[in-house]
Amino acid sequence: MAPYKYLEEYNIEITSEVRGFYDRILKEIGEDTEREGLEKTPERAAKALLFLTQGYRQDAVKILEGAMFKESYSEMVIIKDIELYSLCEHHMLPFFGKAHVAYIPDGHIVGLSKIPRVVDVFARRLQVQERLTDDILECLNQTLNPKGVAVVIEAAHMCMMMRGVQKQNSVTTTSGFRGQFEKIETRNEFLKLISSDLS
Repeated sequence: MAPYKYLEEYNIEITSEVRGFYDRILKEIGEDTEREGLEKTPERAAKALLFLTQGYRQDAVKILEGAMFKESYSEMVIIKDIELYSLCEHHMLPFFGKAHVAYIPDGHIVGLSKIPRVVDVFARRLQVQERLTDDILECLNQTLNPKGVAVVIEAAHMCMMMRGVQKQNSVTTTSGFRGQFEKIETRNEFLKLISSDLS
């Protein structure tokens, strides 16, 4: 998807309404929205929020179904270091990191670029990392119907870094496994293959 192409999908009234909310928020915290530096901030913030939450208007299942191919390959497929950016649903502050995703095909493979797109679809929503992990896992498992799926996510949360406990170096790791990855041997093989990326 081309940058900002998503804006064409929105009615101008929606953008205008969100812009109005940001205008009021800035005034409530004591800012002057008519000063030069803030004149266009409500509009920019509205466009940014729509971009950061575009996952609500995308269908991860259709993305996968549009690129599934019959293939006899039945070994582990891993895509490592998938960058992700999301918003914590508790404070609407960013969390960001990387995902490692693997699946074992059972008669079908999927275009490799579609897995990072699926990660983005679910990340571009208000999220908690635990649910994000599960969303990706279940989407791949139910759509591809593979022999197994594994997802590991590592992320830093600005709600912990900028406010609250203010811990700058903490990283949260979540994981999920289905099918053959529930077997310790298969799981360990996956974890070993991505171990150089895990802190």
